[in-house]
Amino acid sequence: MGTNKRSKTTKAVILARGLGTRMRKRSDANLTGDQAQAAATGVKAMIPIKRPFLDYVMHNLADAGFTDVCLIIGDEHTQVRDYYANEVELTRIRVHFAIQKEPKGTADAVAAAEVFAGNDSFIVINSDNYYPLDAFKALHEQDGAGLAAFDRKVMIEESNVEAARLMGYAIVESDETGNMKTIHEKPNETLMAKFGEHALLSMNCWRFGPSIFEACRKINLSPRGELEITDAVNYDIDNLDADYHVYPCDKPVLDLSCQDDIGSVTERLIDMEVVI
Repeated sequence: MGTNKRSKTTKAVILARGLGTRMRKRSDANLTGDQAQAAATGVKAMIPIKRPFLDYVMHNLADAGFTDVCLIIGDEHTQVRDYYANEVELTRIRVHFAIQKEPKGTADAVAAAEVFAGNDSFIVINSDNYYPLDAFKALHEQDGAGLAAFDRKVMIEESNVEAARLMGYAIVESDETGNMKTIHEKPNETLMAKFGEHALLSMNCWRFGPSIFEACRKINLSPRGELEITDAVNYDIDNLDADYHVYPCDKPVLDLSCQDDIGSVTERLIDMEVVI
């Protein structure tokens, strides 16, 4: 049994440092006004629905019981810092900031949150995904490290992500007790067929204990030249005696990776009342 047991967590880390290359790439989405301007910056967290996209994510975090959020940003992301530090009224969430100097990968981004996390458990999510409340509740309420994994069939039928794009998402494999065995990155069609239509997909929705920071320091660059959080997780499991439980979720995740996603995400969230 691993050593990462912790009580309910109230801390969340949101990875918002990326370059936004896909979001800045022009498309046929016919964006106008504020959405077009925001997309041109590549800062996906600030794409306006009625209010910045990230506000909707934080609303669900607050509903699930999270009270403190750390945004991993770059020095240049003054718009994000100014908005959450000075412009928006925060009644349920305290927002903190940590700087990732260069976009060197997801493990490097997580490592930037070490001071914020301290010895507490915390969750890590992307800034360009709208996750269901059920996933946040599962990670908030359960002990130990873990991963919320999302049903492929549900994602195809209920999310805004096309089936072809889902082929690029990692498949999570667990044992009979629900502990993660491995993550299959970039699965091919044969592997996808092996796990079937209800294959569990990773959308980078993790719960970590403090050992993840040592793991982030120990790994090497991946073949694509980045420090990958999945490599750090494997190190945590193999060398630091951590167990990662997989929490299946039968609700969809909305993805806001590129300009073509903005319309479908706006349609889903436009009527949502947000309090953060």
